[in-house]
Amino acid sequence: MRRILYLEPVGGIAGDMFLAAGIDLGLAPEAIEAALRGLKVPGWKLAVSRAVRHAISGTHLDVVLDAREAHPHRAYADIRRLIESATTLPDRAKERALAVFRAIGEAEAKVHGVSIDDIHFHEVGAVDSIVDICGAAVVLELLGDPEVHAAPPPLGSGTIRVAHGAMPIPVPATLELLRDVPVRFEGVGELTTPTGAALLKVLSKIGHPPDFIVEKVGYGVGTKDFRDRPNVLRASLGRMEASRSEGLWVVEANLDDATPQLLGHLVERMLSVGALDAWVAPVVMKKSRPGHLLSVLAEGGLRDTVVDTLLRESTSLGVRYHRVERQALERDWVEVETPWGRVRVKRGLLNGAVLNAHPEFEDCRRVAEEAKVPVKQVMTAAMVALGLPG
Repeated sequence: MRRILYLEPVGGIAGDMFLAAGIDLGLAPEAIEAALRGLKVPGWKLAVSRAVRHAISGTHLDVVLDAREAHPHRAYADIRRLIESATTLPDRAKERALAVFRAIGEAEAKVHGVSIDDIHFHEVGAVDSIVDICGAAVVLELLGDPEVHAAPPPLGSGTIRVAHGAMPIPVPATLELLRDVPVRFEGVGELTTPTGAALLKVLSKIGHPPDFIVEKVGYGVGTKDFRDRPNVLRASLGRMEASRSEGLWVVEANLDDATPQLLGHLVERMLSVGALDAWVAPVVMKKSRPGHLLSVLAEGGLRDTVVDTLLRESTSLGVRYHRVERQALERDWVEVETPWGRVRVKRGLLNGAVLNAHPEFEDCRRVAEEAKVPVKQVMTAAMVALGLPG
């Protein structure tokens, strides 16, 4: 059963809000802390409390730092070593945390025009950000490794002062991280932080959520109290809707610039990834252009794989899909003897009665080539052997 975690950054998203939402879903703070203790960054603890924003109650979390401890800025290589050497972090959590830090490092490197190895993290390299990012990876482990989806985040507006001085909101690294995904340019103040942006970009699919059955809802409450929106990150945890995983879907794309070779390849690829059927039909598209309609029939559990493969390997900029119903005959195979050898015949049955039958063409062709007779004679003989008119 596929588990789904759907994130709604109503008031934006930051690392502490991600952890708080996980705790509000029922995770024990002690379990998160225990997994993070292997990080060699002393002088921190999680402070968990209840908070309300615009009449919505949820969990607020602070990473409280020991003022006596030094909290230096760190290079990407330093952070990588910290995470890799953390014996209490599960391997998958390490991979996710490293991917988030690498995404931030690459965004910062591009913004500043330097190599990632020359980047020194300031705010993101601090202890609280390390705990936030590694903690988010731990939250996904404790939730059972759900498939994560997210609504487009609001970015905010205005200016903010950081280690580099005054910066526009969203700060350049946040916007760089969220290139090529849906976002909302709205709100006042910094609603989505670089850490929050990286968590969404690396750990989730941003866009429309799948159909799923919600079982739990949690709210991670941010520190600020905005006038125009509740500063919460809503997290809905559930399971994939049964009808989606068990039903049938037709996935379609109109193609006006695909060569015959590509069309043939696409049909073969659709079948190779598990589609039940795939076909191409000629159509007339807008501006009276001739084109082709590529259609694929797939079981629900393969819909996303078919869509992803079609978008990656075709020339289409988008696909359509819809559920379908079908009534199919029972099917079986029988072998029959012809004058030139045995061939298989596929039968379609309804309540035990044979309604349709057709010889397997490859068997008939093989037998015909060996006997040097026309393939149609073998096919006719197979139908006669089955007791049906050829």
